[in-house]
Parts: sequence; C-alpha cells; structure tokens
Amino acid sequence: MFVLLIVVITLIAIIMTFLVLIQAGKGGGLAGIAAGGATTQILGARQAPDVLEKATWILATIFIVLCILTNFAINDGETQRSIIQSQEQQAQPLAPLPQDAPPETGGEAQ
Repeated sequence: MFVLLIVVITLIAIIMTFLVLIQAGKGGGLAGIAAGGATTQILGARQAPDVLEKATWILATIFIVLCILTNFAINDGETQRSIIQSQEQQAQPLAPLPQDAPPETGGEAQ
C-alpha cells in the first residue's frame, strides 16, 4: 500500500510540474507553445488558463492529502522499537553484592 501511494504521489508531482510549466505567467510562459497555440483555439482565449489553474489546484490538493495518508500507511502493524529499548532488553541486570562480603581490593589481605 505504501509503495502504491508513493508511485501515485510521484506521478501527480510530474503531472503537476508539467501543468505549472505550461501555464501563462506574466511573461507568457509556455502556454502559447503547447499544441501550437491550439489550446486557445479549442478552449477559448481565457478558458485555457482557467482549466490549467483548476487542474493544478486539484492535483495539489490530492498531492497533499496523499502525502498525509502515506504517514498512516507506513506502519505495517509491527511495533517499532528504538535501539536504546532493544539494548535495555538485551542487557542483563548485575547481581547486587552480598551485605556481609568485604569489598574487593586490588591486593591480598595482610
């Protein structure tokens, strides 16, 4: 499920990048180049940028929603443990010294 969401997000990002590039900005953009200017002939002079803008907003919304949903798809049911928690379980507690035992010294008793 996670891999499928990542593939869909990647495809949406590529399509959205293309849509943003063909939109006409203040400088004209690539919108006039797309299909040899046929977008303005088919859809009208102002309708083409509106359609591109709406498509960009829709894809951006889907992109954000899928990114949020991907966070929930990451957990596949396994309990994730940190390295510190794993080391705590592996470490065995030290046995306390008996109360009547003398502390050990480096040399022999005199």
